[in-house]
Amino acid sequence: MRELRVTPIKNGTVIDHIPAGLALKVLKILGIGDSVTSTVTVTMHVPSRAMGWKDIVKVEDRELGSREIDKIALIAPTATVNVIRNYNVAEKRRVTLPDRAVGILRCANPNCISNVREPIESEFMVRSKNPLRVVCKYCDRELEEIVAHIV
Repeated sequence: MRELRVTPIKNGTVIDHIPAGLALKVLKILGIGDSVTSTVTVTMHVPSRAMGWKDIVKVEDRELGSREIDKIALIAPTATVNVIRNYNVAEKRRVTLPDRAVGILRCANPNCISNVREPIESEFMVRSKNPLRVVCKYCDRELEEIVAHIV
């Protein structure tokens, strides 16, 4: 097997162990698009002993907030987030699926109180982790396409 070479980053975040094919959705969650100013490395379909295949996203000069990590957990519950400082891993965290997703999903029900300009944050309860099933606290609607409803 040939060695995979990806240049190390001085400061930033490496999101590893993303299920294969989901790296681009992670970029979307992080709001990384055309206007990004730092270097972003996306490695897709990389061999992994633990997972078979995985994706990796590296973002220079950016550390993720807890809300961003919760969003990643919704689509990539196996991911690990490594904070890099001065070329060294300063923190290594395995994402954990929250029991409640507050303010990070938009309800699919247009008549839900969380969508009608009331001063409340959306809140979803995680009913099942595998397969992932989330239900709105206010109207009890289950989200079908979770990635499409991440805010």
